[in-house]
Formats: sequence, structure tokens, C-alpha cells
Amino acid sequence: MIYQSIGIYVNKGSPLICGTVPSESTSLNAESDINSFEPAAAKAYRALERLIVTLELAPGSVTTESVLIERLGLGRTPVREAVQRLAWEGLFEIRPRAGLAVAPLHAGDWLKVLDARRGVEIILARSAARFYTRDVNTRLQRAARAMQQAVMAGSVNDFLAADKILDEAINAAADNAFASRLAAPLQTHSRRFWYRYRAEAGLAESAAQHVEIIRAILAHDEEQAGMQANLLISLLRSHAETVAAGL
Repeated sequence: MIYQSIGIYVNKGSPLICGTVPSESTSLNAESDINSFEPAAAKAYRALERLIVTLELAPGSVTTESVLIERLGLGRTPVREAVQRLAWEGLFEIRPRAGLAVAPLHAGDWLKVLDARRGVEIILARSAARFYTRDVNTRLQRAARAMQQAVMAGSVNDFLAADKILDEAINAAADNAFASRLAAPLQTHSRRFWYRYRAEAGLAESAAQHVEIIRAILAHDEEQAGMQANLLISLLRSHAETVAAGL
């Protein structure tokens, strides 16, 4: 069974992932709890980011602020703030009097994104292992369970939502705002490439590697956390190399 590859334990009696088969009541809507407490601008950002990552806003397509306001059901100010943030992250191009262009997606760029991510992901993982708190522990456990459930359901969207929760938890644990701000847009670009070129393929393998990072962080093992983060990027890079070789 897929869940056996990611159902691991940190210490005796302290399960990293509790249980095996998620019930309907515990299945994850990965962002619902967060969204209920977010300000409007953050909700707009998260919603637009999801639409871009899952290609519902197609690469290279052009839309307008008014269309996005109607689609999200949010006000002009929060949507505009979200668009500006996504433009800074390289996911939108603002064209005065011509609309908003969604960033194109070139397979060869996946390697560049991952090469840029490697160093900062190692820093964040090592720092998270050094500094994480009990509150972050809960978020890491939640991300692990979310990944488990997404793999069992074969849900790419839920997996990517869980991946974002994990990234945010590690960023919070690391207590390094500079590294987190550098990593966040690269993580979003990476999820977008994964959705386009990998989809359901390799979910269990990727989830297992993410859980190895969580286990090292919960064990306060900085060296192991950094090594596992490096292995994750190497795994993703192997997929990107395969895609690039097929061009």
C-alpha cells in the first residue's frame, strides 16, 4: 500500500503520521482552516496562486483585473495587491491597458528553478531543525497527514496544497525571513512545473522524501534535515532532467 512508504515514526509512541486510512471527517481541505483567518489580500493571493499553479489560468493567457475580481468574489484592492505580489514573483506580467499575462511555462526553466532552490532549501531545513517549536510541530504533523491522504486519494491538487502547508511550516520554523522570502516564489514555480509535467506520477515517492525532511526536523537533526532537503531537490531535478531531455 502507498501509505506504508510514508507512515514512519520519529520516536517510540510518537507517530509522525497517525493512523492509516483517513476517514471522511479527517480528510484534508488543505487550505480551508488557514483561509478562514486570512485577510482579504492574502486570500486573493492564495486563490490566484492556486489557479496559476494548477493551470486554470493557462500559461501565456491574458486576463484582466475585473475578470479576476468577479471570479474570486473579492474586492478590487485585495485582488490588486495579490496581482502585484504575483507579478513580483514572476507569475503575472502587468501590461498597462492590455491586461494581465500569465507567465509562460518553458520546460527547460524547471531545472533553473530547482538549481536556485537547492541552497536556500538546505538552509531552511537545517534552521527549522534547530529552532522549531511545539506550534510548528503541529503544522508539520498536519502537512504529513495531508500528504498521506493526498497520495492515497491520488489527488494532485491536495498534494500540492499539503506541500504548500509544509513549505510554510518549515519557513516559519526556520525563523529566517530573508531565506523564506527567497524560497517562497521558487517553491510556487516548482509546484507549477510539477503539476504540468508530473501530475499523478511520483506522488508517493515525493511524499516519502518530504516526510524524511519532517522526521529530521522533529528530531532536531540539522545535518540530516539539510541532507534530506538536498535529496528532495535532487529527486525533483531528476524529473526535470527527464522532461528537458524529451524536448
